[in-house]
Amino acid sequence: MTQVPTRRGRRGSGALTLHDVAKLAGVAPITASRALNKPEQVSDEVRKKVAEAVARTGYVPNLLAGGLASTRSKLVAAVVPTISGPVFLETIQALTEALAERGYQLMLGQAGYVGSREDALLEAIVGRRPDGIVLTGIMHSAEGRRRLLASGIPVVETWDLTPTPIDMLVGFSHVEVGRAVAEFLHTKGRRRFAVMAGDDERATRRLRAFQAAALGLGLPPVQAIVVPAPTTLKSGRSALAELMDGGPKIDAVFCSSDLLALGVLTEAQARSIAVPERLAIVGFGDLEFAADLHPALTTVHINGTAIGRQAAQFIVDRAEGHPIGQSVIDIGFSIVDRQSS
Repeated sequence: MTQVPTRRGRRGSGALTLHDVAKLAGVAPITASRALNKPEQVSDEVRKKVAEAVARTGYVPNLLAGGLASTRSKLVAAVVPTISGPVFLETIQALTEALAERGYQLMLGQAGYVGSREDALLEAIVGRRPDGIVLTGIMHSAEGRRRLLASGIPVVETWDLTPTPIDMLVGFSHVEVGRAVAEFLHTKGRRRFAVMAGDDERATRRLRAFQAAALGLGLPPVQAIVVPAPTTLKSGRSALAELMDGGPKIDAVFCSSDLLALGVLTEAQARSIAVPERLAIVGFGDLEFAADLHPALTTVHINGTAIGRQAAQFIVDRAEGHPIGQSVIDIGFSIVDRQSS
């Protein structure tokens, strides 16, 4: 019986190499390479021997080494702040599916809400030379921005809007969201606003725009409570309790996430505060549960699927040398008017 080679990879790495597979298959390394990368150039018998050797050893070809000549890895890296909050999941799912349709695979990194952590993650990603990088937001450190620009790797920023992206961008304006929600609540006859937001930069911009728009409408200053990101149902309950126990009465609250709004709604019901008669609630994200709450949650809808698919199209077009027309795309947003307002 032929034995599986005991010789392992170079420099004591413990990794099986193509040489190990070739030895087990009884062929030259160059022949094994052709069987894996250009199978039409070898006989059926050789392909079978190499396939059996791969199956027995569990060998995985080094795609990075093989991709050096073509400069294509067929891998795309995406960076999100968190996967514990569901708001980005629709975009990631659409991005994954759209890339797979074109033969690309997605690697996902979780950067948190601390800039230094994103920088470390980007350094690791750039060093592996993916065919593209998809980022959440536009607020990156100067060091991270320089690294991305110097890499020459196609970059798509998402879930935000700026006229000066690193490369390409598909998203929407958080400032416009804040302004639109304030105007929406004003048309509903609400006059005493509060806002609850996570402490991340994008939520902060929505908060400030909401406050500014309310002042512009001649309304009293907007009370604001900021909670740690990612926001949770618990932080929403605590924030409403703080508002109800300590300050002037409010008749509308804008939350920076649907989970935060769910917490507000839960606390309101626990305190027998009628929604929307006594208190209107607006969320952000239009998560799947929003329409099924009682009362159903009014919220800001973002087309995460459109963001993911457009980001994938940008990356594939750039990687395959196709021209990019409009490099900044504003997909906009909509306010879904339901019973909570």
